[in-house]
Amino acid sequence: MTPASSVLLLTTLTGFGYGLLAWLGIFCAAGALPESPWFGPVAVVIALGFAGAGLVASTLHLGRKERAWRAFSQWRSSWLSREGVAAVATNAPALGFAASWAALGAAAPLTIALGLVAAAMALGTVFCTAMIYACLKPIRQWHNRFTAPLYLLFAAFSGALLLAALLGVWTGTATAAAALAVVFAIGAGVAKAAYWRFIDAQGPLTTLASATGLAELGTVRALDRPHFTENYVLREMGYQIARRHAARLRRIVLVLAFAAPALLAALALAGAMPAVAAPLAALLAGIGLFAERWLFFAEATHVSAIYYGRAV
Repeated sequence: MTPASSVLLLTTLTGFGYGLLAWLGIFCAAGALPESPWFGPVAVVIALGFAGAGLVASTLHLGRKERAWRAFSQWRSSWLSREGVAAVATNAPALGFAASWAALGAAAPLTIALGLVAAAMALGTVFCTAMIYACLKPIRQWHNRFTAPLYLLFAAFSGALLLAALLGVWTGTATAAAALAVVFAIGAGVAKAAYWRFIDAQGPLTTLASATGLAELGTVRALDRPHFTENYVLREMGYQIARRHAARLRRIVLVLAFAAPALLAALALAGAMPAVAAPLAALLAGIGLFAERWLFFAEATHVSAIYYGRAV
């Protein structure tokens, strides 16, 4: 598939934003956040800012942007519509969480309750985003058991890094958040490596022989291409990346998105300039996860490409 920058920003930024919002609700319930009346509201605004920027970016590739509102009407059958509805609905408890924190304090039962509701709805929104891709049966790299858990895992990882960065700057320490970031960095890196092994070992979704039902007659090949010039299928569904480039990018992703942030988060955990180490870890993770999202789309092959001689 052709990686669209708008969708790359959507899946990266919303992971940071909703991941941070989820950890804010959980940490607030555990009493592990600063009691400052401004920390909660500021952190929630940052979380919604990341999420909102990703959602706005996702509309940039639309041909008729004025019709974007219609996506909300198909929530019964479309994961894209459910994502939009969930994203808008999450704003209410999130803003209520921030307002309650400022008015009643972080330890107030209403603040804790709203924080937990916002956390659950944030993760629900990330799940809806993941299912947009996981439900597409014609694309084997997406329609598998890894896609949805990886989206949630990346949100938890990037959200923990962003929280560690906020705490490092605000309080000068980020022990619990940094520890979570290290754990989720390792878990996310291992899970992503397992995903790559899975799609590499997985056989083709279909072949010309199985698609035409002529497998019993021997080798099946197309006499002519469906089109002799570039069309929508080749432009959007037939994007190819050389294996050597994919292997190099995978190594870069493992280092930038997971290994380097884990090391910097460990330094923040040990108290080595957390106000610098934690934000730098979040920045590197953002760059690495953006590259990971690019690979996620670039390596995806739509079944329609078999009619153009492409392996799927």
